[in-house]
Amino acid sequence: MPAKPESIAAVICAAGSSNRFGTGLKKEYAMLYPSRNDSRGKPLSVLGAAVLAFSRNTNIGTIVITTPAGDENGIAAQSLPEELLNDGKIFFIPGGNSRRESVHKALIYLKAFSPEYVLIHDAARPWISGELIDRVINAMRINKAAIPVIPAHDTPKVLESSTEKTLMKNDTILIKSHPKRGDITFAQTPQGFSFNEILAAHEKAATNIIHRNAEFTDDAEIWNEFNGPVTAVPGEMENRKITYAEDLQ
Repeated sequence: MPAKPESIAAVICAAGSSNRFGTGLKKEYAMLYPSRNDSRGKPLSVLGAAVLAFSRNTNIGTIVITTPAGDENGIAAQSLPEELLNDGKIFFIPGGNSRRESVHKALIYLKAFSPEYVLIHDAARPWISGELIDRVINAMRINKAAIPVIPAHDTPKVLESSTEKTLMKNDTILIKSHPKRGDITFAQTPQGFSFNEILAAHEKAATNIIHRNAEFTDDAEIWNEFNGPVTAVPGEMENRKITYAEDLQ
C-alpha cells in the first residue's frame, strides 16, 4: 500500500559553508553542468535538481530545506524552479553549526506536521533518481531505518590519524589497519527513518555529543547509536556528492 503523502516528509540539507568548493559560490546554488532543465526548460541549480526529485515523488508531503544562517535575502529560494515555490509544501529554516544540528532543527520544525517517516538528503547530491527515493521509502516502511550504499571500488585503509586536514598537509601517516574492500560500502542519501524515533535519537545525540567529544557523521550513525541496526539498500553511482567545483563536470 502506498504511503499517504502527508505521512512522509523530507529534509534537504543545504546549510553548509561550501569552503572546499573553491569558487566563492555556495555549491548548492551553482548551475548543473551539463545543464539539466525543469519542466519549463530552464536550467536547474544543484539545490533545484535535488529538491525537484523529492517534490515529484507523490509519497512525499512536506519538504524542509536547511539554509545558512543569515539567508534573509532568500538566495536559496531564488535558486529553485518557480514551480517548486508555488506548490506550498516547501519551507526554509536556518541551519546550525553542524550538519547534525541542522538536521535536528529541521526535525523539530517538522513536528508540527506530524509525519510518520522522514527522508534526509544532502542537497549536494543533485542526481538523485526517483527510483532510488522509492527504494529507500519501501525499505524504511518495513524496517524503520534504511539508507542507500554503494560498494567500495578502492582498497580502504584505516589511518592512525585519519583527518582530512592532516592528509591535505601531505603529512606522513601510519596505516592502522587494512580492512577488506568487500566488507566496506559507502553511504549515500536519502536516509529514511521513522520520524518520532529519529527525532528522539537526535535529542539524545545533542546531549551525548558533549560527552562524546566528536560529531556524528550521518543520521544512520545516530540511529544505530540510540535505536539499533539500519537496513541498507542498493545505492546508485550517479547519486554522487558534489564537494569540489570539478565534481559538477
